[in-house]
Amino acid sequence: MKILVAADGSKYSRAAVKYLTDHLDMFGTKPEVHLLHVRPPLPGRAAAALGRGVVQRYNDEETEKALRAAKRLLQKKGIAFRELQVVGDPGEQIAKHAARGRYGLVLMGSHGHGALGSLVLGSAAAKVLAGCKVPALIVR
Repeated sequence: MKILVAADGSKYSRAAVKYLTDHLDMFGTKPEVHLLHVRPPLPGRAAAALGRGVVQRYNDEETEKALRAAKRLLQKKGIAFRELQVVGDPGEQIAKHAARGRYGLVLMGSHGHGALGSLVLGSAAAKVLAGCKVPALIVR
C-alpha cells in the first residue's frame, strides 16, 4: 500500500506515525511510505525581500525540524520512507498531493501546529477530509 503521511512535528502527527509503526501489519507487507510536510508560504513581500535561495533554505530547515520525530520513529522500526516538501495551504496541498500521487491512504494527526482555532478537528484535517477522494485515517 502506498501511504502519504502528512507531518508537521506536532504531537498529533507524531501519534499518527506511531500508529503506523505500531499497526504496520494492517497496511500490507511492505507499505510504501511518503512523509509530506506542507509549509505555509511566506508573505509575498517578505519572500521577495529575502530572495529565493534564503526562502528555500528556510523551508528546508523548517521541514527538517517538522519531520525529525517522524523520521526517527520510522527509522527505529526499519520502515523505508521518502520525504516530500510542498509550499501552500496544508489542507489543500495534502489533498491535491494525495490525488496526484495515487496513494491508497492519507494518514495524519487530527490537529497540527496551526489548529488552535478548531476544537473538534484541525483545519488541515477538515480540508483533507472535505477535498480528498483518497481514504484518510485521522489519528487523535
